Amino acid sequence: MNDLWKYEKELYAKGINVIGGTDEAGRGPLYGPVVAACVVLPKDFELEGLNDSKKLSEKKRDLFYDYIINNTIYGIGIVSSKEIDEINIYEASKKAMIMAINEVKKQVPLEYVLSDAMPIDIDIPVMPIIKGDAKSMSIAAASVIAKVTRDKMMYEIDKKYPMYGFKNHKGYPTKKHLEALHEYGLIDGYRLTYGPVKEMLK
Repeated sequence: MNDLWKYEKELYAKGINVIGGTDEAGRGPLYGPVVAACVVLPKDFELEGLNDSKKLSEKKRDLFYDYIINNTIYGIGIVSSKEIDEINIYEASKKAMIMAINEVKKQVPLEYVLSDAMPIDIDIPVMPIIKGDAKSMSIAAASVIAKVTRDKMMYEIDKKYPMYGFKNHKGYPTKKHLEALHEYGLIDGYRLTYGPVKEMLK
């Protein structure tokens, strides 16, 4: 088991105390925004079993989400599907992370950011960590916030358009989703530059 506090501890040892972890959710879906979160954990933060949000059950993610938002300082950034089409998903993910970081900076004097593999050009140091959501407690916490926030948005869309099955696939290109897309056509919120959607527009 790797030490999820390794990176944070190394920075604490250098006298850097206000550290944000950032991650995004929703790069792959055909529908909806990309959502990022930035989380600053207190040094005595403990949450047994916290790991990359993709490895957690939905029930556990929801429990962790409630605990994290009540016990940390966090910010959320959301970039719409329209903007994803305009600037591409890589740039949109980065923009969402910067928005989330800026939300945190309004609350605390952020000194350092650990990001999930994303180099970010901001006025404080950033360390991109490959598979960071499985290596850093701060990034893991951000991955949970980002994922649950985005999933909640998909549940809301599902209420409006139940025939598309958003509550099940969350906008990802599953077989059922593609079938629904062909049957019912495009609704506002699809990413028009993504393959299967692009094909339909031809």
